[in-house]
Amino acid sequence: MKSATTCLSAWLALAAAALPQTVLIRGATVHTVSGPDIASGSVLIRDGKIAEVGVVVKAPKQARVLEAKGLHLYPGMIDSATDLGLAEITSVRETVDIREIGDFKPQLRTIIAVNSASEHIPVTRANGITSAVVLPEGGIISGQAAVIHLDGWTWEEMAARPSVAMVLQFPVIQQTPAERTGPSERRIPYAEAKKRYEARLRELDDWFERARRYQRARQAPASGLRPDLQLEAMLPVLERKLPVVIHAVREKAIREALAFAERQKIRIILAGARDADKLAAELKAKDVPVILPRVLELPLNEDDPYDRPFTLPAALHKAGVRFAFATYSSSFSRNLPYQAATAVAFGLPYQEALRGLTLYPAEIWGLNELGSVEPGKLANLILADGDLLEVRTQIKHVFVRGKEVDLNNKHTTLYEKYRNRP
Repeated sequence: MKSATTCLSAWLALAAAALPQTVLIRGATVHTVSGPDIASGSVLIRDGKIAEVGVVVKAPKQARVLEAKGLHLYPGMIDSATDLGLAEITSVRETVDIREIGDFKPQLRTIIAVNSASEHIPVTRANGITSAVVLPEGGIISGQAAVIHLDGWTWEEMAARPSVAMVLQFPVIQQTPAERTGPSERRIPYAEAKKRYEARLRELDDWFERARRYQRARQAPASGLRPDLQLEAMLPVLERKLPVVIHAVREKAIREALAFAERQKIRIILAGARDADKLAAELKAKDVPVILPRVLELPLNEDDPYDRPFTLPAALHKAGVRFAFATYSSSFSRNLPYQAATAVAFGLPYQEALRGLTLYPAEIWGLNELGSVEPGKLANLILADGDLLEVRTQIKHVFVRGKEVDLNNKHTTLYEKYRNRP
């Protein structure tokens, strides 16, 4: 009986530790992002959400008080395009689950492939990223993107939005083979590449037409239509409830993606659009948001200015285009804030860079519960000892849905191991 009681007590203690606590963070510089900073401010966390924010906030009974004088409190950052939980070691095929066979896979849900035990997740989380948009790849319609919180035992626990967008790889004229076979691989002649490209565009248009016919048939009374999982998944897209993430890099592909969206009457979000500044006025007029390509990147064309990737965020901001930062990576998702820091060095206002990591991605992806430090929002918060965009800044505390998470990870374990080497 005694052992049973001991086990029950231990289980209850573990369960209590896993639940969001009532915590008062007191004395920090609070960067609300949506409003002015609060010097020596306090934030009360209750039931996983932000309950109060201000200069004077009283601690409820039995609340944990975290003295944060000298620290800076920010909302958790959001990586707007990544393969966290899908790719572990990219050179080892068995650890990569980013794509499936086939060109049209709208029914595939990326969320169920997320590996909650990935070593990349705690490493990323320890640098202040608390949420991520996980995108599939491959084919033309790759599947459904998901938003995850970077804490949880299972993908169900991590899911913030199991389906946040449909992912479309827009066709382009490609003269190099999709799969490299060696140094002597044949370059595809332009005429042949253009023919393949036009065929892919027709396939895409035909697919949407097929989905619309299914939609009309489904709405007919007593149609006796047999459900089709692929076409069922397209209905929220056609009804404009679910946006489509379109990967389009160059100016021509971006123009055609915009025309395609207009033709199909769908909502789109551009991803990786490295020539987006050339169409900034049109993007602004159509209110098309852009998930920025990696800022820390080489120029796209050999005659581009060396700093063109660095100045793209500033150019889009000047034109009034909505944007968010992303890493398109699992291994380097932790470097997300330094993408924004580089953009600041090349003309982007600091506050806009901070919003591009927090508030703007929350708005673009419809995550109204995230992105700023305000009462009623989820307590995805980070405490740092300095400016969030500085490489030397250390993250001291991370809260995900009101629960403080452990900052230990593979990097810190190896650091301690070799630092203490005899």
